[in-house]
Amino acid sequence: MELKNQTALSEFHLLGLTDNHKLLPLIFTMFLSVYLITILGNMLIIMAISSGSQLHTPMYLFLSILSINDICYSTVTIPKMLVNIQAQDDRISYTECLSQICFVSIGGMENFLLAVMAYDRYVAICKPLRYTVIMNPFYCVLMVLFSLFLSIMDALLHSLMVLRLSFCTDLEIPHFFCELSQIIKLSCSDTFLNNFLIFVAAFVFGGGPVCGIGFSYIYIVSSVLRMSSSEGRHRAFSTCTSHLSVVSLFYGTGFGVCISSAVTESLQNTAIASMMYSVVPPLLNPFIYSLRNREMKEALRKLVGKFIYLV
Repeated sequence: MELKNQTALSEFHLLGLTDNHKLLPLIFTMFLSVYLITILGNMLIIMAISSGSQLHTPMYLFLSILSINDICYSTVTIPKMLVNIQAQDDRISYTECLSQICFVSIGGMENFLLAVMAYDRYVAICKPLRYTVIMNPFYCVLMVLFSLFLSIMDALLHSLMVLRLSFCTDLEIPHFFCELSQIIKLSCSDTFLNNFLIFVAAFVFGGGPVCGIGFSYIYIVSSVLRMSSSEGRHRAFSTCTSHLSVVSLFYGTGFGVCISSAVTESLQNTAIASMMYSVVPPLLNPFIYSLRNREMKEALRKLVGKFIYLV
């Protein structure tokens, strides 16, 4: 099979979610709506937290960073898909594709943020008297920066490894964005090292936060069960429900992608499953926190009231 070196490679072709052109207007409308709702919802969360003095706490700092991450993650993938559908052109340049791989990997920072938020809940419930000392502003910012650093290192590692690959002339990606695993499958080079690094990175950068979340909630549950007051137990658990819902959504959709990839040979079904993982969590996270958190609902109510008053 003819090879094409990465230095001569100019573009890939994104096949999207379907080859039925009659469905493209519906897909365009659906993804445009999802993108706008995602941006608006996360922007409202950020504005409510910044404008509400009662929300200037570590938990809401991490939530605002999570919203910024969700906005960036969605912006990396969805707009390019919308442009391609509108222009009826499925091409994406090699540089754009590599950039998507890099920034999508950085978007995996959500994995670390969820672990940091779990640790915050652990300190708040298990060590309430020392909460302000442990979760001081410097330590909170340090945890966020460390999460970002690990995400960037992971992204650079995968991006640089893709640069070493050569590709076949068949450069069709059965997805609506450049997913790392799909790019590796197109290569005619030896991809053992790339696949091995994906496995190691998933184990280290994915397994580490999952273990951190698990251990945090083991201590939280044991601490809550030792409380004598049922009202205290309910209050403690209620502070964790939003975070647990987001964790379940994030890892649940990720697990669904893994199962779908293992049990089906349809590339289209795999792309749809991956779409659920990359689009649904950023869309629903703001609603989960705004609907299940009393303080957030009050801050959003005041924010909306200010907008109505100005109008």
